[in-house]
Amino acid sequence: MQQEIESLYSDHHGWLQGWLRRKLGNASDAADLAHDTFLRILAGRHAADILEPRKYLVTIANGLVIDRFRRQAIESAYLETLAARPEPLAVSPETRALILETLFAIDRMLDELGPRSREIFLLAQFEGLGYAQIGERLGVSVTTVKKHLVRALARCLALAAD
Repeated sequence: MQQEIESLYSDHHGWLQGWLRRKLGNASDAADLAHDTFLRILAGRHAADILEPRKYLVTIANGLVIDRFRRQAIESAYLETLAARPEPLAVSPETRALILETLFAIDRMLDELGPRSREIFLLAQFEGLGYAQIGERLGVSVTTVKKHLVRALARCLALAAD
């Protein structure tokens, strides 16, 4: 396996880093994401099983680019909110890092829920709608709303336990 990984790396690393540099416009970020792409392959499957290496590498790298942009958007929104706070209420760098990590984890959890469960959870949590109101708005039964909300809340509890 190590030889396949070494071959995959030596044959395609430079190409992937160039592709990422063009996509991101930043050589440093491109190098980081190229490295992360190969780490994902090391953690995942055997390089010998990869039939179309560049297509496979682009798929992994593109997912990492999307994750990076999502994290940057969350961090930017948080920093804007933080900047709008009065100075005496500003948080320490340690607290800020914990809050950002929590927000990233919540974002991942919501992304993994599926569209229906995510929408039901957000309607209940942020708009304060009850089961019947959510069911009416989405055109689903109260039982369906409860099922999806239980799924979402179970994920929240698992996230809190971690």
